Amino acid sequence: MQRLIGAGVLFGHHDDTGYGVNWKYDDDSSDVKGVTGTYPAVYGWDLAKLEHDSTLDINKFPFRVQQERVVEAYERGGINTFSWHMDNPTDGKTAWDTTRRTVADIIPGGAFHDNYAEYLDKAAKYLADLKGKDGEHIPILFRPFHELTGTWFWWCKNTCTPDEFKTLWRFTIDYMRNTKKLHNLLIVFSVADFNSEAEFLERYPGDGYVDFIGFDNYCYNNQVGSYQKNLDKRLALLDVIAAKHHKLACLAETGYLNIPQADWWTKVLLPIISKHNTSYVLIWRNAGTDQYYAPYPGQESADDFKKFSEDSHLIFQNRLTPLAVYGKPLE
Repeated sequence: MQRLIGAGVLFGHHDDTGYGVNWKYDDDSSDVKGVTGTYPAVYGWDLAKLEHDSTLDINKFPFRVQQERVVEAYERGGINTFSWHMDNPTDGKTAWDTTRRTVADIIPGGAFHDNYAEYLDKAAKYLADLKGKDGEHIPILFRPFHELTGTWFWWCKNTCTPDEFKTLWRFTIDYMRNTKKLHNLLIVFSVADFNSEAEFLERYPGDGYVDFIGFDNYCYNNQVGSYQKNLDKRLALLDVIAAKHHKLACLAETGYLNIPQADWWTKVLLPIISKHNTSYVLIWRNAGTDQYYAPYPGQESADDFKKFSEDSHLIFQNRLTPLAVYGKPLE
């Protein structure tokens, strides 16, 4: 992905081939492909609920099917990334439970450290089982503790100190890489809002524990102008930080709920991301007719999205596959 910088921005979509608007778990299906004729280049997934041995993830998507879709994406030359809306290891409540100082309780020495290590064991087993047809481990962009500068998850800035968070991050990555021997993980450090380099780096765990840096930034009704302004400012800051720390930059989550603006893709998103050294941009999931972030055939922004996908600044699966990012010819 380093060599793709300057060639274009990889386009991604969360749960793209798992389900979409008016379909679920169908083979060879994708709302993105339905509009553009090609899959996205990056495929987002979630590990949440694996910590409880559930057969379904947080979005009721079967892990069995998810695993199949991850392998399919890899075999066509796509890139897979996992976030983790992990339930609170101290009380089993959701990722949105901010009632405790959870981070202090699960780092080494904490009362619930063993619980947390068990969660990691289960995720590590699942990730280790993601293999290509020749038995090789599939490279994964692993994005834990996303939106860490927010206030809504148990790992956010209102529930722990910067040092506690850094300790949690370093333990987690060391455990997955060294203890569990997962050498196929590339680590994504993804914040929420930030307005300066210092603010972005306040909880940064160090260059040895991060491969990609990014942030999540959504567009809301009547705030399209401020979305563009903030996105431009933050991607510019990310350009500087990434260069200093020799990391790849990404827009780890974005989108406009139900895309009510017909030309949003080419008039709002494209002009900003085409200005910066952004490795990939990932749009959030299509949960159904009342909640989607990528257009489906017939949606009012579909024609504009098709133009967006054909722009020279963007890389979808049709442009990515011939580049053989895994160093081998792909079928």
